[in-house]
Amino acid sequence: MAIHPSPGIGVDPPSTAHPGRITTRAAIFWLLFCLTRATLAQEYLPPSSEAKIAVGVAALKSGDLDGAEKVFSEALQQGIKHPLVYHNLGIIAQQRGQPLKAVMRFRQALVLEPGFGPAHLLLGSSLLELKRNAEALRELERAAKLMPQEPQAHLQLAKAYEASENWIAAVEQLQKLAELAPEQPEYAYQLGRAWMKLSGWSYQQISKLDPHSARLQQALGQEYAVQEKYDLALSAFQKAAEYDPKLPEIHLAVALLCLQLKRFD
Repeated sequence: MAIHPSPGIGVDPPSTAHPGRITTRAAIFWLLFCLTRATLAQEYLPPSSEAKIAVGVAALKSGDLDGAEKVFSEALQQGIKHPLVYHNLGIIAQQRGQPLKAVMRFRQALVLEPGFGPAHLLLGSSLLELKRNAEALRELERAAKLMPQEPQAHLQLAKAYEASENWIAAVEQLQKLAELAPEQPEYAYQLGRAWMKLSGWSYQQISKLDPHSARLQQALGQEYAVQEKYDLALSAFQKAAEYDPKLPEIHLAVALLCLQLKRFD
């Protein structure tokens, strides 16, 4: 589902002055007011109602949460059951640090418009805040499918996978994110961080499967070598060679370390 600002409801994109410092809240705040033209077509609003919602959105953009809530609550009382009304009430709850209330409001919006990507995204982020990781994953996976070009959908989904310690899936989402926004150094950093976590997780899995794995000692030796702790690195590689003497790269590493330590014999 392509995301477009609603007719008559202007939305400014988030600032790109510091692309590496785009916070989740700042990026999501842009999505707070997004509504597809398809949704407006399906849920017709008379001009008077659309004008009223626009007033509420303007209040929300200015940070007047009380004023915005009053407008949207009055709209509900007047029988304006529109996804945007519930969606923005969810935003207000989210901004106030009320994730449970936000979850309720976003679900109400999705009852009326199940394919509304931003509501799935913000519902997922609220569920993630509540540590309801399995539910958050379902919503964020749906959001990423509905909005494949929206970076925040992939970023939030990656966070949900990280919370579930599914580092392989987290890396996949961050790779998509880096491809969508290659100019963002923050996304490249997050991808590198996830690769490191995936590497650590991989070695933990090896340790569980085989504590005497040569590969485990090899990885330890490589880490020591990077830190220039050559004696410790040599000891780790020698232990790796004991566990599996048929790995040529381990013998090569031992030789190079001996050379570095001037143990020529």
